Amino acid sequence: MGEVIEPSVNKKVSMLWPVLAVLTIAAAISGAAYLPTPVVDYFLKQDILDRSELWQRRITLHLRDTEATFRNGTTSPEENDFLSLLPEASDVYRFKLFTADGRVFWSTRSSDLGTINEKDYFTSIVSDGEIYYKHEPKPASEIDGLLLHSHNTAPDAIHEIAEVYVPMMQNGEFIGAIEFYTDITKVRTLFIQRVHTALIALSALAIIVVLLIGGLIVRSNRARLNALNSKSKSERALMDQQLHLAQEVKLLGELNEWLQSSRSLDELFEMFTKFMAYMLPDCAGSIYVYSNSRDVLDGVSAWNGGELKRHIHPDGCWGLRRGRTYTYGVHEVDFVCEHVDEEDGEPYFCFPILAHGETVGLMHLKKVAHADKEEFLESRKLAQMCAEQISMAIANVRMRDQLQEQSIRDPLTGLFNRRHMIDRLRHFLMTSSDKQQNTHLVYLDLDHFKRFNDTHGHDAGDYVLRAVGEILDESCTDDEIACRMGGEEFVVLWPRLTNEELQERITVLCSKISGLALTYQSQPLPKITASIGVATAPQHGELPQELLRAADEAMYQAKHNGRDQVIYYRTDQNPPLAEQSQPIVTSSTSDHEERNLKSASKRGTTEIAAE
Repeated sequence: MGEVIEPSVNKKVSMLWPVLAVLTIAAAISGAAYLPTPVVDYFLKQDILDRSELWQRRITLHLRDTEATFRNGTTSPEENDFLSLLPEASDVYRFKLFTADGRVFWSTRSSDLGTINEKDYFTSIVSDGEIYYKHEPKPASEIDGLLLHSHNTAPDAIHEIAEVYVPMMQNGEFIGAIEFYTDITKVRTLFIQRVHTALIALSALAIIVVLLIGGLIVRSNRARLNALNSKSKSERALMDQQLHLAQEVKLLGELNEWLQSSRSLDELFEMFTKFMAYMLPDCAGSIYVYSNSRDVLDGVSAWNGGELKRHIHPDGCWGLRRGRTYTYGVHEVDFVCEHVDEEDGEPYFCFPILAHGETVGLMHLKKVAHADKEEFLESRKLAQMCAEQISMAIANVRMRDQLQEQSIRDPLTGLFNRRHMIDRLRHFLMTSSDKQQNTHLVYLDLDHFKRFNDTHGHDAGDYVLRAVGEILDESCTDDEIACRMGGEEFVVLWPRLTNEELQERITVLCSKISGLALTYQSQPLPKITASIGVATAPQHGELPQELLRAADEAMYQAKHNGRDQVIYYRTDQNPPLAEQSQPIVTSSTSDHEERNLKSASKRGTTEIAAE
């Protein structure tokens, strides 16, 4: 609160102003000369202490069992690999891991291993769970890697080095410590220069200001001072409110920017969780979204200890049932939502997440135990804006996913299109090259389909294409895909199959196609047959266009041989993938063609030579 300035104070200020002016000038000059170094050292120390905790967390997060590591003084090879990379990914150029008795069991310098730190600060400060900071000059030769990367640095050049000992505590027990070394020479010199320059400028400005406004201060009247004092409290409160609002607006802007850049719902919820934990630290929260069936909501994320259930029913939440935000704990009569287990009287919010007029989920916030109830209730407006942010982000991600799905699907059959097939084939070829695994490409063309369309109409043809597409889609599992190349041509990608598995899958596929008995508009349709070509990577090509060309040639050879059969592409240098071609519906071929196929089977394979 502001203090009322009495008239006597105004008079004293008038009398003491010359003395105050001289003291101000002297203080400004002295400050510009002597303050930069201790000021910079103080803030650098605070910064290094904060960063040392981040370095510590980065190390402990990659240790399989932190307590066991420090108690036993041992690390695994994987942990050694990560620890050795830390200096390259941080400002630390050297660090050591100590056991509780001060023995070094891991260090970026192998010569430090086994040494014992018996210094007083280690046994009396670090072992008591306090961080110890030390700043001292050292020659450049003591800094790991500096002379290797900086050719202009003399070995005897003096650098400012900060050393930090961070204790490792487990349930209040000291189990070890981590010592970090970081070079602060450049940043310290730079900041000292900047602070020195700033203080000189501020000193000059202060002198000018004192000389200019000194007389005005003496001449200021009692009424104005009283008015300023009476307004000071309200102005400070308003300023604090404005600063708080500005900070909230800034955070909301950052939240919106990050959410709009998310590539998936999982990534979106992860971003939102981190922001909410920071923006509303006194709120334990959770997010639920409607399942595809829309009969339940699935729990997707939680923060600050918020309870997250796997599923909740929409009828069990008053916010969802009423279609607006529900606040529990502020009315004389309240009803607890079914998804809130404990009726402890603590207030909570249920925010329906709406996107384009449709409810897509729920955000639940509850006051944590140590938080103030009034502050929690005042956070409703900010929480409501956060719910609006995530609602639009969810809608955008879902719309982007739908557009992406439409861009890679054939609208008639629902299979993938040629562009997506090429992308997946390229991925399979790269993977098979690394892991020495086969990738099989099955190229299928329906026989006499143009004649079929001319006879029965394009609607019947589309009906057949959809039926064949369903068979091909059912033949794929995991990351296997079926696609429509265009017209009556289809491609199936089967990675990681052995030759025996490939032949078995081909046999099943042929059996299902030949077994199609379709009726369109109460009229039975003719039997469906197909010519199939099969090629395998890497034997028949290591590029998508090479493998497609090989399968296409095999398919056309099947058509040339009389259609209604399978041809396995081969070269003279590679053994065939199958021992014989397989007619899909043998009854549809002529006797002469069947004799040719049987003759080819006796020879061992039906094959085409690579050009």
